[in-house]
Amino acid sequence: MNIIIKPLVTEKMTAISEKTNRYGFIVDRRADKQQIKEAIEKLYDVKVESVNTLVQRGKSVFRYSKTGFVKGSKSSFKKAYVQLKGDDTIDIFSGI
Repeated sequence: MNIIIKPLVTEKMTAISEKTNRYGFIVDRRADKQQIKEAIEKLYDVKVESVNTLVQRGKSVFRYSKTGFVKGSKSSFKKAYVQLKGDDTIDIFSGI
């Protein structure tokens, strides 16, 4: 199972990362906190202090087409916020 899907790269998450040493990731829905912690430590070679998770519910969307309004929804996903120990940092942009 591929636990870490992608890092959250937004203006808000970048500001939080610089201030508080917390990083956000989109993770597999079936992964628990311990699995997420082990995957982050192995992937980025850092020590994780804590992991907070939440499931982001998919939003309802409407669009107009020739046949009228079409109702749909975006898919839901799981986020993990990871607090690192000490002076450890993650360089998310190193692979770009």
